Amino acid sequence: MLRQREGNTLANPAVFHYHPAVRSDPELLESWRGGDAQAGQELVQRHWSSIAGFFRSKVGDDGADLISQTFLACVEGRDRIDNVQAYLFAVARRRLADHFRTRLRMPAVDLAVSSLTDLRTGPATELGRREQAELLRRALSAIPLDDQIALELSYFEGLPGAAIARVLEIGENTVRSRLARAREKLRLALAELAPADEAARAEAQLEEKC
Repeated sequence: MLRQREGNTLANPAVFHYHPAVRSDPELLESWRGGDAQAGQELVQRHWSSIAGFFRSKVGDDGADLISQTFLACVEGRDRIDNVQAYLFAVARRRLADHFRTRLRMPAVDLAVSSLTDLRTGPATELGRREQAELLRRALSAIPLDDQIALELSYFEGLPGAAIARVLEIGENTVRSRLARAREKLRLALAELAPADEAARAEAQLEEKC
């Protein structure tokens, strides 16, 4: 038998600490779909802030049900999901389009061409307290929603091109050009709202959010 001496790890099991591994998003989702409510709560908490911010910036306080619908679609789905974050934003985008379609009693809403201003909603995003943030918020509300979403996912959420492509349902090789065009539309919108120097400072806040 092994002798246990004082101070020896065999005689002092308290020195061992169990640290449960942090489960990945796909692992949590699989467990949630299997009935593990705690896994679902952990996954929701992990992404709640981002999804809530996505809707809050576009529909204000009307987004509570849309947030719930987005997470429910995730757990009720049966397709395999490798990037849960991108999947959630893709669902959120579709729920947003459904929301406007129902609200405006339209057969369809094309987020690639319709802006929040077109849809007669409130402010676009709550990006800060200063005047430049307010100016950027107003400019974002003036460009097509898919362009707004692309810029937000890239600059505010830090999503890679592949994830943005999945959210917008476009080819990955087109993401860079889509972002460039969206940035140009934002620049033009800013130019209509403020003098060149103020517009440039407002646009610079995109980089600060990275």
